Amino acid sequence: MPNYIEDLRKIIGTRPIIMCGANVIILDKNNRILLHHRIDNDMWGLPGGAMELKESLEDTAIREVKEEVGLLCKGLNIFNIYSGKKLYYKYPDGNEVYNVTATYICKDFEGEIVVDKSEGKDARFFEIDNIPKKISPPIRCIIDDFIKHYKNIII
Repeated sequence: MPNYIEDLRKIIGTRPIIMCGANVIILDKNNRILLHHRIDNDMWGLPGGAMELKESLEDTAIREVKEEVGLLCKGLNIFNIYSGKKLYYKYPDGNEVYNVTATYICKDFEGEIVVDKSEGKDARFFEIDNIPKKISPPIRCIIDDFIKHYKNIII
Protein backbone atom coordinates (compact mmCIF):
# COMPACT_ATOMS: atom_id res chain seq x y z
CA MET A 1 0.00 0.00 0.00
CA PRO A 2 1.39 3.45 -0.85
CA ASN A 3 2.27 5.58 2.15
CA TYR A 4 0.54 8.94 1.83
CA ILE A 5 2.61 10.73 4.50
CA GLU A 6 5.94 9.48 3.12
CA ASP A 7 4.92 10.59 -0.38
CA LEU A 8 3.87 13.99 0.95
CA ARG A 9 7.15 14.39 2.86
CA LYS A 10 9.11 13.88 -0.37
CA ILE A 11 7.45 17.04 -1.68
CA ILE A 12 7.33 19.31 1.39
CA GLY A 13 10.18 18.07 3.56
CA THR A 14 9.80 18.46 7.33
CA ARG A 15 7.39 21.44 7.30
CA PRO A 16 4.34 21.16 9.57
CA ILE A 17 1.38 19.26 8.19
CA ILE A 18 -2.06 18.40 9.48
CA MET A 19 -2.07 14.64 9.90
CA CYS A 20 -5.30 12.71 10.37
CA GLY A 21 -5.15 9.40 12.11
CA ALA A 22 -6.58 7.09 14.69
CA ASN A 23 -5.44 5.18 17.75
CA VAL A 24 -7.03 2.65 20.05
CA ILE A 25 -7.26 2.25 23.80
CA ILE A 26 -7.35 -1.54 24.03
CA LEU A 27 -8.52 -2.90 27.37
CA ASP A 28 -8.10 -6.50 28.44
CA LYS A 29 -10.58 -8.41 30.62
CA ASN A 30 -8.89 -6.91 33.71
CA ASN A 31 -9.32 -3.38 32.30
CA ARG A 32 -5.60 -2.93 31.80
CA ILE A 33 -4.55 -0.69 28.92
CA LEU A 34 -2.31 -1.84 26.06
CA LEU A 35 0.64 0.43 25.36
CA HIS A 36 3.10 0.18 22.49
CA HIS A 37 6.78 1.11 22.99
CA ARG A 38 7.70 3.03 19.85
CA ILE A 39 11.11 2.89 18.18
CA ASP A 40 11.03 6.36 16.59
CA ASN A 41 10.97 8.29 19.89
CA ASP A 42 11.66 5.53 22.47
CA MET A 43 8.40 6.28 24.26
CA TRP A 44 5.16 4.46 25.02
CA GLY A 45 1.95 5.24 23.20
CA LEU A 46 -1.29 3.81 21.93
CA PRO A 47 -1.30 1.61 18.87
CA GLY A 48 -2.36 3.74 15.94
CA GLY A 49 -1.14 5.94 13.15
CA ALA A 50 -1.83 8.01 10.07
CA MET A 51 -4.80 7.57 7.79
CA GLU A 52 -4.09 6.40 4.25
CA LEU A 53 -6.00 7.53 1.17
CA LYS A 54 -9.43 5.91 0.81
CA GLU A 55 -9.53 4.75 4.46
CA SER A 56 -12.09 5.59 7.10
CA LEU A 57 -10.88 6.42 10.60
CA GLU A 58 -12.17 3.04 11.78
CA ASP A 59 -10.25 1.29 8.98
CA THR A 60 -7.12 3.20 10.02
CA ALA A 61 -7.50 2.17 13.66
CA ILE A 62 -8.03 -1.51 12.83
CA ARG A 63 -5.15 -1.60 10.31
CA GLU A 64 -2.68 0.17 12.59
CA VAL A 65 -3.43 -2.06 15.58
CA LYS A 66 -2.99 -5.17 13.42
CA GLU A 67 0.28 -3.86 11.91
CA GLU A 68 1.82 -2.62 15.15
CA VAL A 69 0.76 -5.19 17.75
CA GLY A 70 -0.83 -8.07 15.84
CA LEU A 71 -4.30 -7.84 17.39
CA LEU A 72 -7.57 -7.73 15.46
CA CYS A 73 -10.07 -5.22 16.85
CA LYS A 74 -13.55 -6.64 16.45
CA GLY A 75 -15.44 -3.76 18.03
CA LEU A 76 -14.55 -0.08 18.26
CA ASN A 77 -16.31 2.60 20.26
CA ILE A 78 -15.35 6.22 19.74
CA PHE A 79 -13.84 7.80 22.85
CA ASN A 80 -12.94 11.28 21.60
CA ILE A 81 -11.46 13.34 18.78
CA TYR A 82 -8.26 15.22 19.60
CA SER A 83 -6.65 18.19 17.84
CA GLY A 84 -4.99 21.50 18.57
CA LYS A 85 -1.76 22.62 20.22
CA LYS A 86 -1.48 19.61 22.52
CA LEU A 87 -1.39 17.32 19.49
CA TYR A 88 1.54 19.15 17.83
CA TYR A 89 4.64 16.98 17.61
CA LYS A 90 8.11 17.27 16.14
CA TYR A 91 9.51 13.82 15.43
CA PRO A 92 13.17 13.04 16.11
CA ASP A 93 13.76 13.18 12.32
CA GLY A 94 12.50 16.79 12.24
CA ASN A 95 9.08 16.13 10.68
CA GLU A 96 6.43 18.36 12.24
CA VAL A 97 2.75 17.46 12.55
CA TYR A 98 -0.45 18.82 13.98
CA ASN A 99 -2.39 15.64 14.64
CA VAL A 100 -6.13 15.23 14.32
CA THR A 101 -6.72 11.92 16.06
CA ALA A 102 -9.81 9.80 16.53
CA THR A 103 -9.36 7.70 19.65
CA TYR A 104 -11.38 4.52 20.02
CA ILE A 105 -11.86 2.08 22.87
CA CYS A 106 -11.76 -1.63 22.15
CA LYS A 107 -12.54 -4.46 24.57
CA ASP A 108 -13.42 -6.98 21.86
CA PHE A 109 -10.26 -8.16 20.14
CA GLU A 110 -8.56 -11.39 19.21
CA GLY A 111 -5.06 -12.66 18.65
CA GLU A 112 -1.77 -12.58 20.49
CA ILE A 113 0.46 -9.54 20.86
CA VAL A 114 3.13 -9.61 18.16
CA VAL A 115 5.14 -6.40 17.87
CA ASP A 116 6.24 -5.21 14.43
CA LYS A 117 9.95 -4.73 15.19
CA SER A 118 10.26 -2.03 12.50
CA GLU A 119 7.95 0.22 14.56
CA GLY A 120 8.07 -0.97 18.14
CA LYS A 121 10.18 -2.49 20.88
CA ASP A 122 7.40 -3.89 23.05
CA ALA A 123 3.66 -3.90 23.69
CA ARG A 124 1.97 -4.92 26.89
CA PHE A 125 -0.95 -4.27 29.18
CA PHE A 126 -0.56 -1.89 32.13
CA GLU A 127 -2.70 -1.27 35.18
CA ILE A 128 -4.23 2.21 34.98
CA ASP A 129 -2.34 3.30 38.09
CA ASN A 130 0.97 1.97 36.73
CA ILE A 131 1.27 3.73 33.35
CA PRO A 132 4.90 4.37 32.29
CA LYS A 133 6.14 7.94 32.67
CA LYS A 134 7.71 8.07 29.19
CA ILE A 135 4.53 8.58 27.15
CA SER A 136 4.77 10.07 23.66
CA PRO A 137 3.81 13.78 23.98
CA PRO A 138 0.78 13.82 21.64
CA ILE A 139 -0.57 10.72 23.43
CA ARG A 140 -0.12 12.03 26.99
CA CYS A 141 -3.28 14.18 26.92
CA ILE A 142 -5.33 11.27 25.52
CA ILE A 143 -4.20 8.87 28.24
CA ASP A 144 -4.69 11.53 30.93
CA ASP A 145 -8.21 12.15 29.61
CA PHE A 146 -8.95 8.42 29.59
CA ILE A 147 -7.71 7.95 33.16
CA LYS A 148 -9.83 10.91 34.30
CA HIS A 149 -12.93 9.26 32.79
CA TYR A 150 -11.86 5.68 33.51
CA LYS A 151 -14.45 4.78 36.14
CA ASN A 152 -17.33 5.85 33.93
CA ILE A 153 -15.98 3.98 30.89
CA ILE A 154 -15.25 0.49 32.22
CA ILE A 155 -18.58 -0.13 33.91
